[in-house]
Amino acid sequence: MRENLWKYVSAVLIILLVLASVAIAVLYEQVNVTPVSNVTPAVVENPVNVTCNATGSSLQLSQLRDEVAFLRSELAKPNGTTIAVVPIFGIITDYTALEVVPLLRKLAENDSIGGVLLWIESPGGDVGPVMDIYSAVRKLALVKPVVAYSGGIMASGGYYIANGADKIVASPLAQVGSIGVIYVHYDLQKNYEMNGIKVEVFKTGPYKDMGAEWRDLTPEERKIISNMVNTYFQAFLQAVSEGRNMSISEVKKFATGRTWFAENVTGTLVDETGGMDTAISLLEKLMNVSGARVIIYKNLETPSDFGVYGSEALYLDPDYLKPYIGGG
Repeated sequence: MRENLWKYVSAVLIILLVLASVAIAVLYEQVNVTPVSNVTPAVVENPVNVTCNATGSSLQLSQLRDEVAFLRSELAKPNGTTIAVVPIFGIITDYTALEVVPLLRKLAENDSIGGVLLWIESPGGDVGPVMDIYSAVRKLALVKPVVAYSGGIMASGGYYIANGADKIVASPLAQVGSIGVIYVHYDLQKNYEMNGIKVEVFKTGPYKDMGAEWRDLTPEERKIISNMVNTYFQAFLQAVSEGRNMSISEVKKFATGRTWFAENVTGTLVDETGGMDTAISLLEKLMNVSGARVIIYKNLETPSDFGVYGSEALYLDPDYLKPYIGGG
């Protein structure tokens, strides 16, 4: 874009130079005509007006100078052609949200950033942080283009977040989807009894220790948890419905909890398949620029000590839950 502007400025300057040269030559001819002695001037009837329209040339020169000044001022400004790449890697936890949400808010306010690429390589994670990051992505997309990209996995909570972006791009064999919610509950009552562990609980209400690992769930508690899980599930369906411009019934066809290869769900769960360059190219189109500068924020911290230590609802692909059961 800057190269095109400079070409235009150069062309305008050349035109200015030519017009100025022509105007000077014409004025010189008009002002510096030396009369010849002893020559009877000829009488010309109905003379043709061959004088230079100095006023028109002056206006044209002024207009061109003004355009050059405008283009120079535009070239001097930050033009918002920088793309910020924000990585969201690994299990999504409170720590992830603590890093990502403030960054997205800063990028929304930064006029030098023209668009944001969310680089998501995540199987999902905790419900709360996922929804917080999704909300921040939605707000960011209100003020500048956002594209979500994955080269390997964009599942469950990772895919939930991607739906806040304007477009989704993934490598053909990247795993996407896993639309659903999982709730994990430990019932270690028999284990405690076998090891001679007795648990005494003092509580202010019948549900205060609901989901505790030292006892089983009651039938009523199971209903409460089922309703909670379904509420989170409906929020997920709604996010995909809005992000992918699909009806809830269409989304439910993909909401079985499984992942899909991106190449098999192009046009539904993803917009295009390709690598990061494809994602950047698509983002440049949304920004209406070319050759954008790319900055990768790579000092975001992803904790490695994630584990399911108690009853918890998760936007997490079940394949990635197994290693963490029991904190192992």
